[in-house]
Amino acid sequence: MFFSFARFIVRLLAWLLNGNLTVENKEVLPEGTYVLVGPHRTWWDPIFFALAASPRKFTFMAKEELFKNPILRFILTHANAFPVNRTNPGPSAIKTPVKALRSKELSLIMFPTGSRYSSELKGGAVVIAKMARVPLVPAVYQGPLKFSDVLKRKKITIRFGEPIPIDPKLKLNEANLEVVNHQMQAAFDQIDHEINPDFKYELPDKK
Repeated sequence: MFFSFARFIVRLLAWLLNGNLTVENKEVLPEGTYVLVGPHRTWWDPIFFALAASPRKFTFMAKEELFKNPILRFILTHANAFPVNRTNPGPSAIKTPVKALRSKELSLIMFPTGSRYSSELKGGAVVIAKMARVPLVPAVYQGPLKFSDVLKRKKITIRFGEPIPIDPKLKLNEANLEVVNHQMQAAFDQIDHEINPDFKYELPDKK
């Protein structure tokens, strides 16, 4: 209930602040749960991913420091977020989303690079998808990278790609993880090209 209410409020705020969201290829989204993966380009792209994939409900990871604030902790907890220690993730970083995905009620939004300041795909999304027996669904955000440009109502596009099935029998070794990561990156590149072949994203400077 809280997630649906929060998404309504966020959708209203997003429309008031920007109102120029285009969603493409939504018909490819699976009926069941899945891991929605994409390149992490802004702090607000997970918000637009969740809005674009509505009415599907999501869980997502948030750095544990955010949960120290009681107000943020209440909001994040009721919005289906769970805390993760980025330095030492621990088993719960895998077990918690796997349990949510297996419940058939919540999908997962996850960024395989783990940060906006990296282009290297890690293997966590593949591990979670395999254990939960759900596909990876690639998605891409193209739009303003500065919040001031969001307020200028510059166009935001979210496009989904074809689901990437993960074989439950897949051995989670480095070679196999690299193969799936290559599939994900190829999907991101293809989606970027389908939205705008002239688009080029550059990693932000880490301050």
